[in-house]
Amino acid sequence: MSLILFNKPFQVLCQFSREDERATLADYLDIPNIYPAGRLDADSEGLMLLTDDGRLQHQIAHPDHKEAKTYLVQLEGVADRATLDRLQAPIDLGDFVTKPCRATLIAAPEWLWPRDPPIRVRQDKPTSWIAITLEEGKNRQVRRMTAAVGLPTLRLVRSSIGPFSLATHPLMPGEWMEVPAAAVGGKS
Repeated sequence: MSLILFNKPFQVLCQFSREDERATLADYLDIPNIYPAGRLDADSEGLMLLTDDGRLQHQIAHPDHKEAKTYLVQLEGVADRATLDRLQAPIDLGDFVTKPCRATLIAAPEWLWPRDPPIRVRQDKPTSWIAITLEEGKNRQVRRMTAAVGLPTLRLVRSSIGPFSLATHPLMPGEWMEVPAAAVGGKS
C-alpha cells in the first residue's frame, strides 16, 4: 500500500486524465494505480494525499472521518477579530451551511514559495493572511467563506491534512514523497 504526499502547483488539475492542454497530476506523478484522496481546485495549491488503496482513499477523503485540513489564505483586505469570529461560526453559503471551524490571523508564511504567476497586487488594497482549519471540504468552500465575510481570497494553500503537513514534510510545488500509510488514523 502506497501513500504519497504531493505539493500540487497552482493551475494543475487534480486528475490524471487530460481534458485539454492544462497540466494534470500525470505531469508530476508517474506511479501506477494511485488516486487522489480528496481534491484541490486548479486555483489552489498545496498538500494532496494519493494512494493505491481504495479503503485508505475513502478513509482520508470521506467527511465522516473528519481528517482536519488546514489552509493558509491570503485575503484582499485585513481580517479583524469580528471577521475571524464570523468565519469560525456556521456560514450559510446558500447551498449548504458550513460547520464551525478554526480561523486565526497569521503572519505571511516565510517558508511559502512564490506563486507562479504571482497574485495580482492592488496598491490601494492591503492584504492579510489567515489559517483556516476545516473538518469538511465542499467545493471552493474556503473561497466562498472568505467572500461571504467581504474579504476575497487571493491565494489558497492547503498546508496540512490530518497528521501530514508541509511544515514537517517540506516539498516544493510539484514534488512528492512516499510516507507510511499507518500514520493515517493509526491504521495500516
